[in-house]
Amino acid sequence: MQTIIYFKLGYIASFLSMKFVTDIISEELKVFEAKFSEAVKSRTPLLDTVMKYIIKRKGKQLRPMFVFLSAKLHGQINESTYRAAALVEMLHTATLVHDDVVDESMERRGFFSINAIWKNKIAVLVGDYLLSKGLLLSTENNDFEQLRFLSDAVRQMSEGELLQIEKTRKLNIDEAVYFEIIKNKTASLLSSACAAGAYSTAANMDIANQMKLFGEKTGIAFQIKDDLFDYGKDDIGKPTGNDIKEKKMTLPLIYTLNNVDIKTRKEIIYIVKNNNTNKQKVDWVIATVQQTGGIKYATKKMMQYRDEALEILYQYPATDTRKALEELVRYTTDRKF
Repeated sequence: MQTIIYFKLGYIASFLSMKFVTDIISEELKVFEAKFSEAVKSRTPLLDTVMKYIIKRKGKQLRPMFVFLSAKLHGQINESTYRAAALVEMLHTATLVHDDVVDESMERRGFFSINAIWKNKIAVLVGDYLLSKGLLLSTENNDFEQLRFLSDAVRQMSEGELLQIEKTRKLNIDEAVYFEIIKNKTASLLSSACAAGAYSTAANMDIANQMKLFGEKTGIAFQIKDDLFDYGKDDIGKPTGNDIKEKKMTLPLIYTLNNVDIKTRKEIIYIVKNNNTNKQKVDWVIATVQQTGGIKYATKKMMQYRDEALEILYQYPATDTRKALEELVRYTTDRKF
């Protein structure tokens, strides 16, 4: 009962935190939704049907929020800011659609994935359409710096994914490689969102690069939190172990492999490679990670990156916008889902 109460309190705290953030940019988010819907329209009925489905099942829109708050921290939100937010959302959605095809995933955010409903060929083409619409939105309005930030993010995301695939085959990921992977796969898009947002109002590359670093550190903390969910409680149930089933070498597991005896290390690696669908064996790996201190270590690293992001943010005057950004950063590490 006490655990459930703590979970509910944490959920309420996260909700209130996000409500403050969305209140600061509520009008901008409303305008953005309309502009984004308009930006992805096409002349093809099938594409419009898929786009409406995507918009209906959109997530929390964290990345557009980072765009707007990063912009507002440095000036007045303008049309360039809205285009930057739309570009970020288009690229992010395109990568998710393509990821679902690659991973053969039938579900995304509690809904059927695009490939589950319309099959792989259409899903790939939809992802390509979103990428091209994002490129056109930027080039037609001469938003070349924003496009450069986001194009670099897509490059990094592809490199990070391929590096992870390469290393997963041998399970030889050390901590340095792990951070390189998550910096590219997860943090790059968030860092580019912050940079593009800041540049849209400041038009200053030094400021944009500073906000890019802020976003990178936040993004790394965000991914470590995702890693920790695999070893925590899912809806006050048991740890999920999904990353182990997918042979993903996350920070808690990497730390554990570096801090157990040779016999235990070999046993863990064998299970991850060959018995990753055996619930009993996966549970043993999770318990070993917990007992070895992998959770504690990963949490410490997550908080370190969060605090480094906040240190950059605290260089700016204390305003509601800065407070909203701070709440958004804290949400990435305090969230319960």
